[in-house]
Amino acid sequence: MKQLTAFVQPHRLSRVVEALHDSPSFPGFTVLEAHGQGHGRGAGGHYAPGSEGLLYHERSVLIVVCDDSEVVTLAERIARAAHTGNNGDGVVTIGALDAVLRIRDAQPLAEPGA
Repeated sequence: MKQLTAFVQPHRLSRVVEALHDSPSFPGFTVLEAHGQGHGRGAGGHYAPGSEGLLYHERSVLIVVCDDSEVVTLAERIARAAHTGNNGDGVVTIGALDAVLRIRDAQPLAEPGA
């Protein structure tokens, strides 16, 4: 199994969720609110010091756990839905999961090394 983590602009979140709902095998997801800064600086960058220190940008973090066979398709769906063409659109990361255990019945969803 894989974990997708997408950092997207909050105003694009509903489009991303809609894209996931349109997926033939809707994977489920978790959304978190986040504050941070990208690496952009200078002309067109997003670095913005304020009077009380650094100003952070609001982002939504979407976490999706899915089968290996679906990860590329879902990552592309998320990226298309979140895209505006402007700096700060966000990123999608993909990571391997060693094991996944469903809490309700303690059943493994993915075995270690599988």
